Amino acid sequence: MTVVKNANHPQKGSTIRVEPIRDKKAIYRIKKILEDHPRDYCLFVVGINTAFRANELLSIKAKQVMHLHPGDHLDVKQSKTGKYRRVTLNKTAHEAIQQLLASREFAPDDYIYSGKRGLLQVSTVSTMVKQWCQDAGLRGNYASHTLRKTWGYWQRIDRGTSVPLLMEALGHATQRQTLDYLGIQSEEISEIYGMEL
Repeated sequence: MTVVKNANHPQKGSTIRVEPIRDKKAIYRIKKILEDHPRDYCLFVVGINTAFRANELLSIKAKQVMHLHPGDHLDVKQSKTGKYRRVTLNKTAHEAIQQLLASREFAPDDYIYSGKRGLLQVSTVSTMVKQWCQDAGLRGNYASHTLRKTWGYWQRIDRGTSVPLLMEALGHATQRQTLDYLGIQSEEISEIYGMEL
């Protein structure tokens, strides 16, 4: 029996850097592609509007979100630390959750991101995100972490959120880790050399 290696799987000890979505028009294109698929649309929208990891998103049950309003807090247990991460839901994320809840009947203990075969897996989310990005015309390495990275990237680029605040929100140990994770330091350094005196 011949074993075929997955060309996209990194060698042991190496990593593949996953990118945020740096093009706002691509974000809108993905939303448009997913608008008739409430679960996928909600997963994408909540993913890019929070600092939750994919496995944290997948752990959300209907009872956690059924009675929430924009501005309410959603607490999700972090798999890495066992601590709870608190996120304030914005209007966009809240609307996506409400659309999903209205799309079918959920029992309070149902996971909101499930499919015909049960709860989605992180590897499935990675495949989905890759496909969405490809369908939106993006080139690069995209996976489940793209959602969280996109949130952090636009917080920094659009809103000017400080690196220490992003570090706290993302649960990173150092500012260097946050800058590397979001892949924005080199862009910011390039920009400072563009200023003319």
